[in-house]
Amino acid sequence: MAENDGEGAGNTDGLEVLVVDDESRLADLFAAWLAPEYNVEAAYDGETALELMEETVEIVLLDRRMPGLSGDEVLSQIRDAGYDSRVVMVTAVDPDFDIIEMGFDDYLVKPVSKDELLDVVVRVTSRSDYENDIQEYYALVSKKSLLESEKSERELTDNGDYVELCDRVDELKRRVDSAVSDMRDHDDFVGAFQDLPGGS
Repeated sequence: MAENDGEGAGNTDGLEVLVVDDESRLADLFAAWLAPEYNVEAAYDGETALELMEETVEIVLLDRRMPGLSGDEVLSQIRDAGYDSRVVMVTAVDPDFDIIEMGFDDYLVKPVSKDELLDVVVRVTSRSDYENDIQEYYALVSKKSLLESEKSERELTDNGDYVELCDRVDELKRRVDSAVSDMRDHDDFVGAFQDLPGGS
């Protein structure tokens, strides 16, 4: 486990980030990228990650394919324990239909650049400021976009879970439209909705 004590952290809120990856060098690299701005800890396996989970952990960057407890299992236990941390899967596993039922907030496919990693942390952090419907909407639209980039139109239309996902996105869009229109102080966040499939 590598730990940063937060000295010199540029984030005035002391945002805590947990990086979980069985490739220790990669976990340490991600932690080093984030350390100037955030309080960062790194775990090299799922068991350690769960030991480090606390209410104060706001962002989890989680690998999927790990020996012992997989990232999928860690995510499930995080959610079962009631933590409302934002979870970003950072993995070499290409997204498939199984992601629909997973409780993550965003998904990055390795290799990941420093800019991509920093951008996704900022993005999911901004979502923490908004009500649950908007958080869920953004997470589901991200899944929808991922699947549409990986699957053919026929695969999508033949998959009942995807069809249900689209219905849920449409339902949430109707519920959040009025809320988004009121967020005049968060133009970037509103723009993110408009740029995503189903968010225009």
